Amino acid sequence: MSSADAEVPRGAAPDDADAEAGAPRRRPVVPAVVGVLAAALVGLLVYGVVHGGDNTSLDDAVKAGKLPTAPGATLKRPMLDGSGDTSLADYKGRVVVLNFWASWCEPCKDEAPVLQRAQSELTSAHAGTVLGATYEDAAEDSKGFERSRRITYPSVRDLGTDLARKYGTNKLPETFVLDRQGRVVAISRGQISQKFLDQALAKAQRAGSAS
Repeated sequence: MSSADAEVPRGAAPDDADAEAGAPRRRPVVPAVVGVLAAALVGLLVYGVVHGGDNTSLDDAVKAGKLPTAPGATLKRPMLDGSGDTSLADYKGRVVVLNFWASWCEPCKDEAPVLQRAQSELTSAHAGTVLGATYEDAAEDSKGFERSRRITYPSVRDLGTDLARKYGTNKLPETFVLDRQGRVVAISRGQISQKFLDQALAKAQRAGSAS
């Protein structure tokens, strides 16, 4: 979702009555206020959550050093490319980077190259995959997002946001890194960085090997 800032007209001519009376120019205050409020609302709804969503049970467990089982592992979701349905359980034995995203999410656009690099590395090492989950996004818009950014990792359509709710996700983007046993080892509630993903993948590899 992109925000559009309302621009206050500059140098707008006053009406004839005011000009004749020498009245001072009046700037349209309401559009400016609406623009500020709209920008603030978009920021709240779209920008990645740094401090977590409403449900922080997963976050608390990971912070405590636990490895909680990934929620909704058996929930089947349709593949974005129409190739069938899949679930997280189908990827057991592989590291999974579960990323909730949408074509209208600006931070999602910025983090896409980081996720694509991770996909290339995971695929080359036969270690796992990035798995996207679209959030309240039209299929054609999601596909356009993938094409324009040359994304090769698979995505599912989280219809009804059933999977997202299991992760406490109601803002975008959010990313959950799972080890080979299907356990959550790292969480990013907000736009991911290369450093975060490198550390999370290393942790997932270690955790999976130790089990």
